[in-house]
Amino acid sequence: MLNSYTSCHHSIIILSTDHVFLLCTIKKSRPLLQIQKQSHTDISAMKTCCIFFLYLAIILQHCFYFSVSSSSPLLLPLSHSLSTSKHSSSPLHLLKSSSSRSSERFRRHHQKRQQHQLPLPLSSGSDYLLSLSVGSSSSVSLYLDTGSDLVWFPCRPFTCILCESKPPPSLTSLSSSASTVPCSSPSCSAAHSSLPSSDLCAISNCPLDLIETGECNNSSYPCPPFYYAYGDGSLVARLYSDSLSLPPLSVANFTFGCAHTTLAEPIGVAGFGRGRLSIPAQLASFAPHLGNSFSYCLVSHSFDSERVRRPSPLILGRFVEEKEKRVGADDDDDHKEKVEFVYTELLDNPKHPYFYSVSLQGISVGKRNIPAPAMLRRVDRNGGGGVVVDSGTTFTMLPAKFYNSVVEEFDSRVGRVHERADRVEPSSGMSPCYYLNQTVRIPALVLHFAGNGSSVTLPRRNYFYEFMDGEDGKQEKRKVGCLMLMNGGDESELRGGTGAILGNYQQQGFEVVYDLLNRRVGFAKRKCASYWDTLNQS
Repeated sequence: MLNSYTSCHHSIIILSTDHVFLLCTIKKSRPLLQIQKQSHTDISAMKTCCIFFLYLAIILQHCFYFSVSSSSPLLLPLSHSLSTSKHSSSPLHLLKSSSSRSSERFRRHHQKRQQHQLPLPLSSGSDYLLSLSVGSSSSVSLYLDTGSDLVWFPCRPFTCILCESKPPPSLTSLSSSASTVPCSSPSCSAAHSSLPSSDLCAISNCPLDLIETGECNNSSYPCPPFYYAYGDGSLVARLYSDSLSLPPLSVANFTFGCAHTTLAEPIGVAGFGRGRLSIPAQLASFAPHLGNSFSYCLVSHSFDSERVRRPSPLILGRFVEEKEKRVGADDDDDHKEKVEFVYTELLDNPKHPYFYSVSLQGISVGKRNIPAPAMLRRVDRNGGGGVVVDSGTTFTMLPAKFYNSVVEEFDSRVGRVHERADRVEPSSGMSPCYYLNQTVRIPALVLHFAGNGSSVTLPRRNYFYEFMDGEDGKQEKRKVGCLMLMNGGDESELRGGTGAILGNYQQQGFEVVYDLLNRRVGFAKRKCASYWDTLNQS
């Protein structure tokens, strides 16, 4: 078995000790008696050869571990779909499409009870893209999604049904080095919502005697195609394995889905959830340092495509010290950015184990703290409740009663100063909205997570979006501002599913770290637009 790892400073091929003796040639055609009659010199030479390669493999594995554990974290750029879109849209159109997409994704979590049938980004305009390549195929851009654990992309030949209004797909072809995943593989079972491998191998026409002895582990009995459902679409895909390239990293035997037919889903997904098929989980088996922690810093954009021309950093292998160093562009401490991470514990979800669920204790609007309902404080034994930290949903979704309490307090403070923009609300999908004058008074918004001092104060632009209405010339131009939180529905409708979602719009301007080793999620305010350059200089 060959495992390879490549970094900026290392390019090492690893030989598994299980296979090292293959390097010491023994002619199988020679009778055993002849082998026994070999000269003492030949036998000694053979032993020396085998011992040499055994030690070589051990040394190389040690070097591999050392190079990974002592190297810098892997830095990758995330692009925003706004920066790649060729079509300009009005703020109202972007708000409406993003709010509809967020609502559809959230509700689909509760409509579909089967594991892995999750809604994902439905169209361009609000999500972050990661470029990677598999085997010798060209690079493909996939949506980064912490709410699912599968990596899949559209493969040639490709048919997308009802995709006329969708962005063009980023197609790739399977390389000659790609191989099907056997039906007996745990990855196959994971893709089929934990269906037993015996059932999957029966579907693959593996003979009963081989199923009983566990020998359906070759390409003759591949993992059957699997179905995957989304907010307004679906796909059927097959599992393959090949080398994954995330320059400068290369990982052998990476498992992914290849889809030739989808419904309204032209763009693939890079799953970063907690399941075994996700990128972090698969990296952990090759380089624990890279797979046990990752973070991203999403550039604040306010739906302005010019603001997302700079990449948002994705950092694999990010471990934060308790005393975080100051970071900045110069050596003057007064001009450096002091970074303090706020952590909250990850909650286990027996029904949706791939979710990054956390406990929300309340939300403060101004000086008033509004306690969160019990369903947001914990996850019950049926997998219901908690707040999912999700990179694939745009806006934060809250249960109706809790959402209404937050809006009522917000409106009591803003509504007495600014006129309500009722006409804008239906066309934007957001509420409440206000017409703004020169003096804008907006109360602070703080998220209180479980844990001592685990409160996150959101920048105003993360929860209150300001734009100019009337750009189409049909109405008088007036400045408008809208609260960027959404009603997720009644608690009775949310039972058995996610209680709330923390969307990527509210995560802008923070480095969000997923510390899988210590089972926690952390938040730290960052200047994400310049953070990419800072990391590259360090």
